[in-house]
Amino acid sequence: MGMFGLSKTGPADGPTEILYRAFSRSGGKPRSYAGYVTPAEAQRLAELQAARIVDLRTAFEREYVGHVPGTLHVEWLALGAAAPNAGFIDALRAVAEAKETLIFLCRSGKRSDAAATAAAAAGFECVLNVIGGFEGDLDDTGRRGQRGGWRHAGLPWVQG
Repeated sequence: MGMFGLSKTGPADGPTEILYRAFSRSGGKPRSYAGYVTPAEAQRLAELQAARIVDLRTAFEREYVGHVPGTLHVEWLALGAAAPNAGFIDALRAVAEAKETLIFLCRSGKRSDAAATAAAAAGFECVLNVIGGFEGDLDDTGRRGQRGGWRHAGLPWVQG
């Protein structure tokens, strides 16, 4: 159990149990969106068709670092941009309904935190953030992939 009260998700966990845990996690700070899910919980909700995963990374990151099959793609930041995508909310509305449960995924969970805050403010009712994102936190050598995240959890992903 880490700082978010993480636990493995078992096949018996249904959407209600997972969402209850997600809503209960604060991540140690106030937030303006629904909550946090572990990568395994995000995968389970998507498998149960109880939520849709939205990859917020750039097209370059998805192509070369890898991505989760079947995810929606809406860039929060364009490659090299300092400011969020001005068309983010419109692009999100083009692929998802405000009443759907959406799970935001980025590299580490930081961009998805900002995007979830913006989406909730724009009327998206249930936005969740994947703890550790796709690649996890930096380790002691400054590299990702060994501390949390989707790939480290051994969940399905593809490259290219």
